Amino acid sequence: MSKVAEEQKEETLEEVTDEAVENVATDEEEQASTASIEALSSEEQLKLELEEAEDKFLRAQAEIANMRNRFQKERESLARFRSQDLAKELLPALDNLDRALETDISEEQVENLKKGVEMVKDGILAAFKASGIEEIEALGKVFDPNLHQAVQTMPIEEGQQVEEVVVVLQKGYKLYDRVLRPSMVIVAQ
Repeated sequence: MSKVAEEQKEETLEEVTDEAVENVATDEEEQASTASIEALSSEEQLKLELEEAEDKFLRAQAEIANMRNRFQKERESLARFRSQDLAKELLPALDNLDRALETDISEEQVENLKKGVEMVKDGILAAFKASGIEEIEALGKVFDPNLHQAVQTMPIEEGQQVEEVVVVLQKGYKLYDRVLRPSMVIVAQ
């Protein structure tokens, strides 16, 4: 081989060696950097996991608090409307008392019986009022399908408005804001 070729070979060998040394140094630096990044990333990863766990814990606490509040409201609602079924069963008896009181009576004994029936009715109404049950006022009011049940219509007479309740066939009752039974009415059309 010629001297020039040998020198080129040596220069190429030196360049390759220098590159290899640089690559090894760069690889070592990258590995050290990667190791420190991995150490940082595992530390960061642990922080992220801790934050996630804390977030889940706080969400679980909030969910439990919401459930408690919801259960408390349900209990209050149940307590408030506990007499609904009793009231529904007593309403027909109250209707019968109303019908009995509407009959005309002339004899003294029968008048005393009527007073007794009125006292029973007043007692039932007082018990209803104490439980939050009240009559739905309908006569002369504008028809409201949430409170009234129209069973018939009549032509409008002088002094009446359209959709005005002109006759109450059966009284309606509500428990606070919940309708137990709508008023059965006749409406002016």
